[in-house]
Amino acid sequence: MIERVRVTAEPDWYDGAGIALGTRVGDLVFTSGQAPIDEDGRTVGAGDFAAQARRALANVATVLTNGGSGLDRVVKATVFVTDIGRQDIFAEVRAEFLPAHSFAESFVQVAALAEPEWMIEIEAIGVVGPGA
Repeated sequence: MIERVRVTAEPDWYDGAGIALGTRVGDLVFTSGQAPIDEDGRTVGAGDFAAQARRALANVATVLTNGGSGLDRVVKATVFVTDIGRQDIFAEVRAEFLPAHSFAESFVQVAALAEPEWMIEIEAIGVVGPGA
């Protein structure tokens, strides 16, 4: 049986929600959807899509790193947005964080996210280990 290990951070901004920031299973780290929130769960960049995207990607990076992976080892990302028309903005921000053409991505418009001011939420799967 493959062991599942909870990935956390200090502080763990999802602890009160009863879910893990991420889960490591074998050589993969799966993040929960990472919202544009700070370590205390407060929304960052209200009304500013690029700022929210940066914060959500930074949260993804933290979870992956704490699970033994990293942004450079992402194999799949799913991006949920409330406005599909912001795809170009996201592409510019994503280029600041992730190597081009190195992973698969789904970009999906949703009617709403968990908090009304959130415009983006990102989940990712990363491989564990150097050179992965």
